[in-house]
Amino acid sequence: MKCFILLLLGIALHSSSAATHSLRYVYTATSGIPDFPEFVTVGLVNGEPISYYDSIIRRETPRQDWMAKTEGSDYWESQTQVSIGSEQTFKANIDVAKQRFNQTGGVHVNQKMYGCEWDDETGVTEGFDQDGYDGEDFLAFDLKTLTWIAPTPQAVITKLKWDSNTAQNEYRKNYLTQTCIEWLKKYLDYGKSTLMRTVPPSVSLLQKTPSSPVTCHATGFYPSGVMVSWQKDGQDHHEDVEHGETLQNDDGTFQKSSHLTVTPEEWKNNKYQCVVQVTGLQEDFIKVLTESEIKTNWNDPNIVLIIGVVVALLLVVVAVVVGVVIWKKKSKKGFVPASTSDTDSDNSGRAAQMT
Repeated sequence: MKCFILLLLGIALHSSSAATHSLRYVYTATSGIPDFPEFVTVGLVNGEPISYYDSIIRRETPRQDWMAKTEGSDYWESQTQVSIGSEQTFKANIDVAKQRFNQTGGVHVNQKMYGCEWDDETGVTEGFDQDGYDGEDFLAFDLKTLTWIAPTPQAVITKLKWDSNTAQNEYRKNYLTQTCIEWLKKYLDYGKSTLMRTVPPSVSLLQKTPSSPVTCHATGFYPSGVMVSWQKDGQDHHEDVEHGETLQNDDGTFQKSSHLTVTPEEWKNNKYQCVVQVTGLQEDFIKVLTESEIKTNWNDPNIVLIIGVVVALLLVVVAVVVGVVIWKKKSKKGFVPASTSDTDSDNSGRAAQMT
């Protein structure tokens, strides 16, 4: 069972295709991390955050304009009370887990992710409810048997306790398979101008040097479901192809790259092309691999001129620095350079203090 531990900073959970929509909630309790909220909740629809709560602000707040406009104060107050109650439970869970794992101090994380998915083409739905501790799976709810899966011995006690609460497990199944789906469809309707939109990609062929792999880069598309593939002489080509992950841009759109390792002689004598298919868009976006289509710094004479100027300036700077060092050594006997170390923890991620 794949570990689902998530980092709240830069969290991104996306549906596998445009037809599949998801509603997820992530609860995270931490201990031993200074200047960080001990409890955080995030609600996400199709990977987009819609709500947020932490133990510092102690208020459930909207993270999309359409959520703020469609849900009133009663909704946010009730969600706040739910999160406040969950905060106490999850903090207590860390203490229990620490006892079971014979832990004392240190940094520890208790996390839950639950929610549902709905395929708007087939109507198929799925639900999930998983708990993790310190980056490892701890418990997972099985919708078919209405029991809990415990992948670690320390979780067996909780599994047996939760398995015995059949009424609660029936309620959990009803929420994951029905109530959650109803809310998901409601949120999708609220934010349909954003969540249900389709944006075509911008496709480019990039290459660092004439001997580097050729990269087919698609960016600016929405939703996240995309396939970036290569063809050779009209046939699918998989040899010497490396696919990158789908990444989110700052504006909420996505990007993805596929790298083809091929010699110039090979692609000049055969027809290679990159094909980009975005779920929800009928059109295929195709770039034929030709010398005129490849964007590379090495083909730009202005870049070569700039590099020459930069190198010349660096040589001047180096000459000046060397001259100053030699002058100081001659004029100040016993000169000792300041001690530096890349293993100095105080220098990690912070500027030197002027004290």
